[in-house]
Amino acid sequence: MATLSTGEVFDGAKSYKKLESKLSRLQYLNRHKTKFSNNWKKAQLKIARLQTKIADIRKDTLHKLTTYLAKNHNPPPSPPGRGARGVGEDLNVSGMMANHKLAKAVADMGFYEFRRQLKYKCQLYGSELIIVDRWFPSSKTCSNCSHVK
Repeated sequence: MATLSTGEVFDGAKSYKKLESKLSRLQYLNRHKTKFSNNWKKAQLKIARLQTKIADIRKDTLHKLTTYLAKNHNPPPSPPGRGARGVGEDLNVSGMMANHKLAKAVADMGFYEFRRQLKYKCQLYGSELIIVDRWFPSSKTCSNCSHVK
């Protein structure tokens, strides 16, 4: 989900991946029930509860991570331009969603919600957030001397 310059790595919750088989099973069992019958309604309720659980796990993980980043990465009092900053990369999420091998994992992370929450929490806690353009050569730039290979 996120990697810090300190080497700290945060994994996403992967709530959908964990509960995908259970959701699939519930939807499979509901497939041949008569629509709007009592048993169909009960099965629909189970499916809705499971989908809510998946969404809640994702929201909880995103809130915890963004709060940690916004609170613990404040710029220290120093001369202008020399404080610690939070830097995020603008990703082409819609392009990654078009790749059928990545789409499910990318959707499970909730990148847009992560960026939205990080933006407002950085304002709330007084952190500085810089969003880098998606065409910036971040993986080609040396972190030591800033030479672009």
